[in-house]
Parts: sequence; C-alpha cells; structure tokens
Amino acid sequence: MSKSTTPGSDTFGEFIRSQRKLAEMSQRELAKLADLSDAYLSQLERGLHEPSVRVLHGLSDALNVPTERLLRFLGRHTDNDSVTEATTESVILLDEALTDVQKQSLLDIYRSFLAANDL
Repeated sequence: MSKSTTPGSDTFGEFIRSQRKLAEMSQRELAKLADLSDAYLSQLERGLHEPSVRVLHGLSDALNVPTERLLRFLGRHTDNDSVTEATTESVILLDEALTDVQKQSLLDIYRSFLAANDL
C-alpha cells in the first residue's frame, strides 16, 4: 500500500491519535463511535488515507472536535480562513516533548483560563 500524498494526512493522523489517547479510548472504541473499521482508523492515524466528509463528521462527533478544526489539520480551510493558524491546543497536542498526561494538564489549565475570561 502506498502512502497518501496529501500534505496534511500525517498531521491529521497525529492529531486524531493524540485526541483519542487524551480521551483514553482505544482505536477499537473510537472506530466504533465514529462508525469506522479498526483497520481504517489505524490507517488514518498513520496518514495512509485522507478521510471522506462522512468520516470527518464521525470523528468530529466521536472526539467532540469541530469538523472545521479537523479540516485545518488536513490543510483544507474554508473561504473564511485565508491563513491556517496553529491553535494553542493543536500546538500542545503535537508537542513531542510532552507526555499525554502533561498535554492534558496544559489543556485543562488553558481551557479553564478561557472559561474564566468568558465571565
């Protein structure tokens, strides 16, 4: 099987894997929630395939992540997005120097600050 030439496939796969681990789900559990086969989810996480819109919506629902955010990880953006910017959360999630526990702690703190600012 040849690897996909889609530029964002690797980043997308890394993001899906990190979100799954942060949610403390196995590949099998996420695949079931997203209505995918275990093998296909594994291939997505390894960047071997570009997901369809149906798959993106399934993963979005299962991981509670906006579909637009998943599209950005694939290198796609809507007409409203002239520049794709890295979000604070995406940078934390993709930082290889941090453990999954450290990533979750940082995300929890970051989100609590955002919530406090909305008051």
